[in-house]
Amino acid sequence: MTPNSHLTDVKTLRTQARQHIDKGAVTASYTADTQTVIELLNDALATELVCVLRYRRHYFMASGIESKGIADEFLVHANEEQGHADQIAKRIVQLGGEPDFSPDSLSSRSHAEYVEGHTLAEMITEDLVAERIAIDSYREMIQYLADQDSTTRNMLESILAVEEEHADELADLMKGRMAGS
Repeated sequence: MTPNSHLTDVKTLRTQARQHIDKGAVTASYTADTQTVIELLNDALATELVCVLRYRRHYFMASGIESKGIADEFLVHANEEQGHADQIAKRIVQLGGEPDFSPDSLSSRSHAEYVEGHTLAEMITEDLVAERIAIDSYREMIQYLADQDSTTRNMLESILAVEEEHADELADLMKGRMAGS
């Protein structure tokens, strides 16, 4: 047995690469249901976009003596969520799909809700709830993908890590507001 006997031989890899060349990055070894993954990613895209909009509103609407630092945090989160949306949209295209940016169906496809909040405490709470929803949604998608689509799984794992950071930061802001009350 040679050291590389567990790998596909180069001749076979070359032959397979020439088959279905129109599918781009989706090769014969891709085992996930592409349409299901694209649907999951479009729902994740909608969730990220709703979060961008909510965070941006909170950035502009935050007011009061404590608002500057919190508003700045809202803006940072909005920009990071936009980056997640861009990553997801790019992956959808790589899989041969089309990212769905339709405003008509955005809120119905989003896992998180768009709740405005009127006070800083309400805004922080709504953003924390949305982050917790995103965390659980991404965990479920990661488990679904398992080893069927490692590229999408890795992307979602990196997004999940940022969502967990957001949740921790918002929980800390909430604790700070409660301690200051």
